[in-house]
Amino acid sequence: MKTFTVRNVLVRAVSLLATVNEVACTEPEPELPPVVYVEPRDPCAAHSPLRRAFFGDLHVHTGLSFDAYAFDVRVTPEEAYRFARGQEIALPPLDGKGEGTRRVRLGRALDFAAVTDHSEFLGEVQTCITPSAKGYGSATCQRYRQGGGSAISNLGFKLALDDKQRFEDVCPPDGSGCTELLSATWQRLQAAAQGAYDKSSSCGFTSFVAYEYSGAPGLSTLHRNVIFRSDRVPLPVTHYEEPTPQGLWQALDGACRQARTGCDVLAIPHNSNESNGKMFRIEYPEGASLEEQKRLAQQRQSFEPVFEIYQHKGDSECRNGLSGVLGAPDEFCGFEKTLRKNVADCGEGTGTGGTARTGCLSRRDFVRFALLDGLREQQRIGVNPIQLGLIASTDTHNGSPGYVEESIFMGHRGLDDDTPEKLLGSGGLTIGGMEFSPGGLVGVWAEENSRPALFDGLKRRETFGTSGPRITVRFFGGFDLPPDLCSDPALVEKGYQKGVPMGGTLTAGSQSAPRFVVQAFRDPGDGRKPGTPLQVVQIIKGTLVAGSAQTKVFDVAGNRKNGATVDLATCALVGDGADSLCGTFTDPEFDKSQPAFYYVRVLENPSCRWNTQLCNALPAASRPAPCSDPEAPKTIQERAWASPIYYVPSPL
Repeated sequence: MKTFTVRNVLVRAVSLLATVNEVACTEPEPELPPVVYVEPRDPCAAHSPLRRAFFGDLHVHTGLSFDAYAFDVRVTPEEAYRFARGQEIALPPLDGKGEGTRRVRLGRALDFAAVTDHSEFLGEVQTCITPSAKGYGSATCQRYRQGGGSAISNLGFKLALDDKQRFEDVCPPDGSGCTELLSATWQRLQAAAQGAYDKSSSCGFTSFVAYEYSGAPGLSTLHRNVIFRSDRVPLPVTHYEEPTPQGLWQALDGACRQARTGCDVLAIPHNSNESNGKMFRIEYPEGASLEEQKRLAQQRQSFEPVFEIYQHKGDSECRNGLSGVLGAPDEFCGFEKTLRKNVADCGEGTGTGGTARTGCLSRRDFVRFALLDGLREQQRIGVNPIQLGLIASTDTHNGSPGYVEESIFMGHRGLDDDTPEKLLGSGGLTIGGMEFSPGGLVGVWAEENSRPALFDGLKRRETFGTSGPRITVRFFGGFDLPPDLCSDPALVEKGYQKGVPMGGTLTAGSQSAPRFVVQAFRDPGDGRKPGTPLQVVQIIKGTLVAGSAQTKVFDVAGNRKNGATVDLATCALVGDGADSLCGTFTDPEFDKSQPAFYYVRVLENPSCRWNTQLCNALPAASRPAPCSDPEAPKTIQERAWASPIYYVPSPL
């Protein structure tokens, strides 16, 4: 095994247009750790110690996933990676040759991506579609080959049960039938990622070996995307071997981190908005000692440093009206939420049915409030198991990573939403349709576009997510940050030298409150049209006061009442906004004795939501009924979320 170390090289002056987010620096280079390659490769020619923002998608399904193939998706992992780099793919409906008839292409290539096909049923699907396979003629496979929602439900419902047995007519208990095909499929996923990874010095694209773990007890979503740092990877873990997230972390620890092969891994939870209060519930084995609880909390923190706050199934940031949290309602918490009315509150309990978008909602289904539970646990045992950074992705099941533009949304699940009528409806396989969106993107601050640099950015939580646009945001906090940083060309360097970036932790250093600085740039556009102007930058604070969880929203730059709107008939933007915003903030209610987190939300001016643009593009006489539904959302206020900076009183 070869190991290569790249020394930090100071880039003294760069074009703001070229980097969007780098600032020329005038003082000595900050001491940052080098990028260490596990896999043999050429060092990246472009390497910035002040780090650059790279955009990607870490939640992508192809035709290898059981719930994609059954809807006629035939896009391969190899094609998905090519799509991420700007090449065309074909989506269903299929023609007589079994090829897709809808052709799509990204307007702007991504910097990185991960194909995350479900580890569950990788072997079963291949068995059911391979005539020479031993279980091909089984009743389960015959039903699966009929396709559609029924075929998917027959397999997917297994993930909601405590039963750890696979379909015995497809995969007999003796291990024959699926094991060989599962292994072969996993090898194919690894090869696809390896073939897409640019190991030359140009570092033009990064792929990750990855999969999705998809346990769903009680039909509540507890899914995780498992991302590896290199090509040193074990076999996938599935719900069958480990039916709990705790079991997943333990299995990954043993098979990867403790294997002495150079393997490292993280798990990214997503869709807590479908978990019925279960995703972020803090639980320990009965009778666990305080030391054992600390160990398990540290394990969770280590394996799950970031959370997918947004994807095509909606927003998991916050929701007004749920019990257990004090603070004024947040007018922007209604973003991309279920259209169901009178949804029950889980309270302190949990429910069922979230995967099917039914059942109760809990405050713990939304990361803002889950972070508060993490603060409370840190006060109790000295470890925060829910110290998360923030990202976003698509969860596309069309093999189309990064296809997030509202004006060209073509669905996410093959034949399940391949027509305007289906897209604008209430959903096919599950409640969806109008509730779904194109999804979002991951932003990672890293020295270069390589696996180790991006992976390490995820681990230290120096990440942000967007609802689709390529908004760029930087966020620093510290007790010694100057008040005039927004006018300082060395903002970024001083942010690193005198504070911590997004995802970092501050401990008590003085009686005074820390100062925060936020810098955001609008999406520059893709050449066809410019991005939407920015409206406001906000900092959201969460803290515990006398044991009670409280949140508050502060505006730090821009104006959320700038009067900007959009003409629904033409989707033309109306009103003023900003190309960039910068602001500093000192918490007027800071209490040195209280733990807290501060994260950033950047909002664009309103624009037309995808359904409005789709309806406008259809002839008036053929527009489906939802186009005239007064309760259907017409606009969207796209946004970015930057990972929290955590404040920890000292000593604990």
